[in-house]
Amino acid sequence: MAAGTSSYSSIFSLKNSRPPDDTVFYSIYPDSCLSSSSAEDLHSLHLQILNYVQPLTAPYIWQHQPFSLSITPAPVPHLSGHLCFGDNLEDEWFVVHILFEISKRFPNLSIRVWDSDGEFLLIECAFHLPKWLNPETSTNRVFLRSGRLHILPPSIFQETPNLEDALRLLASQDGKDSSTSAPDAVQLHLNKKIGEYPERAYGNVHKVRVLVPVSVAWLLRHEPCLISLSVEGFYDRDIDSMKYAARMERLLPRGKQEEMVEVVVRMSRTMYAQLVQQKFQAPACYPMPERSNVAKYLEAELGMKIACGFEMMYQMRKKQGAEGKGSTWEAFRDSLERSGYFKGLLPGSNKYKTLLEKAEGYYQNSSLYSRASEVLSEPVKRIDEILALPHSADDFKSLELPPSDDDSWLYGGEDELNAALQERQKEMDFFNSKLKKKHKSKEQEEQGLASDQDVDEYDLGGIAKSMQSFIEKMSSYKGAELLLGLPDDRNLKDVDLDVDQFMKDMESVMGLRGSDKNDSDIDLEEGSSSDLDFDDDYEEGSEHADDIDEDGENEFMHSYSDALNKELKATTLDKTFVHANEETSKKKDEGTSNVDDEMEELTPVDVDFNLVKNFLESYSSQEGLSGPASNLLGLMGLRLPDDVGKGK
Repeated sequence: MAAGTSSYSSIFSLKNSRPPDDTVFYSIYPDSCLSSSSAEDLHSLHLQILNYVQPLTAPYIWQHQPFSLSITPAPVPHLSGHLCFGDNLEDEWFVVHILFEISKRFPNLSIRVWDSDGEFLLIECAFHLPKWLNPETSTNRVFLRSGRLHILPPSIFQETPNLEDALRLLASQDGKDSSTSAPDAVQLHLNKKIGEYPERAYGNVHKVRVLVPVSVAWLLRHEPCLISLSVEGFYDRDIDSMKYAARMERLLPRGKQEEMVEVVVRMSRTMYAQLVQQKFQAPACYPMPERSNVAKYLEAELGMKIACGFEMMYQMRKKQGAEGKGSTWEAFRDSLERSGYFKGLLPGSNKYKTLLEKAEGYYQNSSLYSRASEVLSEPVKRIDEILALPHSADDFKSLELPPSDDDSWLYGGEDELNAALQERQKEMDFFNSKLKKKHKSKEQEEQGLASDQDVDEYDLGGIAKSMQSFIEKMSSYKGAELLLGLPDDRNLKDVDLDVDQFMKDMESVMGLRGSDKNDSDIDLEEGSSSDLDFDDDYEEGSEHADDIDEDGENEFMHSYSDALNKELKATTLDKTFVHANEETSKKKDEGTSNVDDEMEELTPVDVDFNLVKNFLESYSSQEGLSGPASNLLGLMGLRLPDDVGKGK
């Protein structure tokens, strides 16, 4: 039994790694949490913050739940909370405004706020953040303190800091000029967003006249915030909950005989949109006016949706509270599914039901069951308490009601959306312009030139020198292997090669062949059986071998040069190069060469000049795009001005 309990406990503790998409989380760390402070200090701070926040939140209608705080003992004693904002993003930013105000009022606090996107405050001012900051490097680095955003830089913490070290640093570096304070551009952009609150939050509240049963009017008079539960019950309705709306047993006990009154209801704009834009047929027991009076009918229709939402929420919470289920039970059952508790059995099968009953039995004996039951039943108890008080339709008669707010925002939000998009586009354009200027400035620094610098001032001779260095560097065996992509860790056998002996042997072969030009008909059978089989007369160090090496090499090179000149003279290749002395290339040789009289000797080619000339022509033809010339220059560590080669 103990083993089973331990297994259930481990399953029950499973949590989703990703927080809900519609929830904002926040933690408040007092400086005293790093010392052995008493629990009474934390309780006192808790009450002080709630009292300070109450006037800020009183005029506001939250989408699902109000701002709240609770004492959390780990990892250090602090205050924490979370708020589900659902479809109403204004709730999240209003929470951020409240946390900023708390940090101003209590300067000895460090505050964290995040959601499923992580540090969403950084996302808001992404164009102004330092380059090193990203989701991977922001852990335990972003805090609110004294009304400012603080970012712990890598100059202080190269690695991700732990929470206690981060809090200790923040406690020791207060003030606007703190080394942890975010850049002014970040502060200004964030303050621009937060500065719209609380006025923007209060402006998000929509007031509308509705015709509702007396019981609903009585509830909203005592607890206006209950409207959020009513809208939630209506908007998230399903087949089971709609059965309760069909009967309206709690809020419309007398059916069509129930008195109806007109009241003004305050709700968020999101709630209003969720009610208005959903079609819902009134239950048969619900009293509705004639359609001829359009204004009155619309008020009654909206009131009917609110009343049905209250009924569905009340009955479902009552049932879930008795069972102690709800979202907590759903999370527990999902954890069982993920852990393989049901062994892949089909829901509804006998074995599945048996395992489910065991899980429910364990859940009902856990502490979370009683806590979930209490949370679910709390609205039900509060509604019962309010409706138990004496009330009648006379309590709402002869009241002057203000008109409903204009709801044109519901149908004409295109201008606001376009304005927001244009504002974001301006930020992107400004960021891109700064980035281009920065890149251009960096390029000019690397070139050491201004943008209007003349090409002639550029050291073009450096290209030839860099090319020679590049070839010498890249033509080693390691460079060749790198270009071929051979693996570095392969096993190579050592090669024993005497380079000097190899070159002398090659020269000897050339010499032998070159010295006997007329003996082309030598019988191979009378010669050596192999090109590398030499007679003893040509052994290394012999006088005869040295003579043949020297005379044979000279004769071979002269013959080779004459033959090459003859071949090239018959082509136009000579005209494609610039020679060391263009004048000599136009004159005929006057007998100083061993070449035939009818041939012109080719003058030497200026290799460096031709190299630079061809590089410039190739670079210019790329027209600023990537190509062979720019890529090769990049490998050599060179960069030419953009106007190189133009007009040349």
